[in-house]
Amino acid sequence: MKHLYFILTILLVCTWNTLPAKVPTLKLITLQLIPDHTDFLYKTGEKVNFKVAALRCGMPLDNIEIRYEISEDMMKPHKAGTTQIKNGTVEINAGTMKQEGFLRCHVYTKYQGVEYSGVSTVGFSPEKLRPVTTLPDDFFDFWNTNKVEAKKCPLKPLMTLLPEKCTDKVNVYHISFQNNVNGSRIYGTLCIPKLPGKYPAILKVPGAGIRAYNGEIERSARGFIILEIGIHGIPVNMPGTIYRDLYAGALKDYYFFNLSNRDNYYYKRVYTGCMRAIDFIYTLPQFNGTLGTFGGSQGGALSLITAGLDKRVKAVVSFYPALCDLAGYTKNRAGGWPHIFKENGNQTPKKLQVASYYDTVNFARQITVPVFCSFGYNDMTCPPTTTYSAYNVINSPKELFIAENTSHYTYPEQMDIAWKWITKQLTDK
Repeated sequence: MKHLYFILTILLVCTWNTLPAKVPTLKLITLQLIPDHTDFLYKTGEKVNFKVAALRCGMPLDNIEIRYEISEDMMKPHKAGTTQIKNGTVEINAGTMKQEGFLRCHVYTKYQGVEYSGVSTVGFSPEKLRPVTTLPDDFFDFWNTNKVEAKKCPLKPLMTLLPEKCTDKVNVYHISFQNNVNGSRIYGTLCIPKLPGKYPAILKVPGAGIRAYNGEIERSARGFIILEIGIHGIPVNMPGTIYRDLYAGALKDYYFFNLSNRDNYYYKRVYTGCMRAIDFIYTLPQFNGTLGTFGGSQGGALSLITAGLDKRVKAVVSFYPALCDLAGYTKNRAGGWPHIFKENGNQTPKKLQVASYYDTVNFARQITVPVFCSFGYNDMTCPPTTTYSAYNVINSPKELFIAENTSHYTYPEQMDIAWKWITKQLTDK
């Protein structure tokens, strides 16, 4: 019966993976791992075992050789070996952790000449994780000064109606406004309901990269002003080839630009730009004064950071936030995207000091409004050790939705839950 339950569980997981989202594409062979705790959680010192099955079109295979590696989150494997699947499954003893964190099991097999892999990650007392990154003594002085300086720069907003994008319920605009320096602008796509009235607003902040933004037209039709911004000071309605060229050229690895200088680090204009976006929203006559932030990855970080900097934010949605506990690698544990300090050569005192002024955890400590956070344990872009380190220092009301087997993507259900949550926070519906 236990064997049947395990196979049914695997089939159900495979069914979930067919849902339309940024979910990895299913292959002919799927390697599935199921830990012996159904909640994927263990206390430090508890041992974890993974049951592994190889499925071909959803049906279990036998006599398959499996290679496995066990590692702590983002660390090199400390245990490896091979084993054989018999009677549909094989069990791998992954050991334990003596300190809070995450333990990951990677498995690999070759079938008819093709290599396949699978992964599962479990947490050990993750609620006890605390960041390595510390709060600089002059953190508040630094950011208060930058707020004041940015405010001195007139917004000079520009709005261009995009008739081809408008619907019978929503007007769509390409907008821009000045940021923290004269001539430096933030661009975005603004959606406003056509029906006369006052509406709450959502500032949607972007994931990493450089791209166009089409706007949240359907969501706006439900009664929200939604401003979706880019962070790079370029229009967000250009052909995709321009963004690809910039990403491979002038803006390649922008997140490392000027990391040795806290006044010139790339993210300074990004963080002030998010606050100026709120200034812009406040100029809209349709705005009712209630505003939330929403984003994932880099956007998940910016959603938290903006709330930590600007008390006008009333609610926060953050999926797998980046830039969390960047200094984690200095203590032999995971650091957040963009993994600045994974290479020891980058771990200079100056760069570590500058990074602390921009680390998500130091803004998360300042949040006083409700937060919804969601991520998965298999995420190796924004590792769970780092996201938990940020989540655990939030002292305001907060809600955590874990999709344990996901990596750097969301299921449609997660997104629906998040939108329902922020709708309730901003409208009490």
